[in-house]
Amino acid sequence: MNIALIGYGKMGKEIEQIALSRGHHIVLKVDVNNSTTYSVEDLKKADAAIEFSTPESAITNIYKCFEIGIPIVVGTTGWQNKFEEVKLKCTEKNQTLFYASNYSIGVNLFFKLNEYLAKMMNSYPDYDVTMEEIHHIHKLDTPSGTAISLANQVLDQIKSKNKWVNDSTKNTAELSIISKRIDEVPGTHTVTYCSAVDEISITHQAHNRKGFALGAVIAAEWVVGKKGIFGMSDMMQ
Repeated sequence: MNIALIGYGKMGKEIEQIALSRGHHIVLKVDVNNSTTYSVEDLKKADAAIEFSTPESAITNIYKCFEIGIPIVVGTTGWQNKFEEVKLKCTEKNQTLFYASNYSIGVNLFFKLNEYLAKMMNSYPDYDVTMEEIHHIHKLDTPSGTAISLANQVLDQIKSKNKWVNDSTKNTAELSIISKRIDEVPGTHTVTYCSAVDEISITHQAHNRKGFALGAVIAAEWVVGKKGIFGMSDMMQ
């Protein structure tokens, strides 16, 4: 398969190595030097694009792929306020978008665990739920897309919470997400339920970026030939 890498930072380079090891070819690399000058003609050599750029450029990159009809796998977070608009355009143009806040297989299993635990804990109001996420100092969005996905799962199940806030809070109706940026930490997410007598925590800790990169490449392999809007839950079925 021919792959266009839109975003050639640390994640892009990791994706490149995984893709090459699986027998694929990289036909376009987009980085800071050509991010505003590459064209749809450059993209036409690719069977699929994998996008890990910046929140400011993600939508432009997505629309370029829609224009020429190649599926795009998006890992950039921080642009979700435009997600409904992008989904509408994808549907109108009969194109292909694969989006996940996190491509790690382990994280997506963690999502399932988080949802199940939250559903159980809704029956025990003595436990208050909080979250913490830790990432490397280069991460551009706060909280992380993964943390937001986890928080939304909790809000869907815990009826005493009505929104998340990216800070500590004394408002019992708010779900606190504490974000930390430390060195080169790939990503750690913890959901904690605490009562006066005990505490329950679940944590996913990434050891490196390889899990994210592998998931993105597998998603690109899976989505070629399909039309529509997909995520990890579709692929993992």
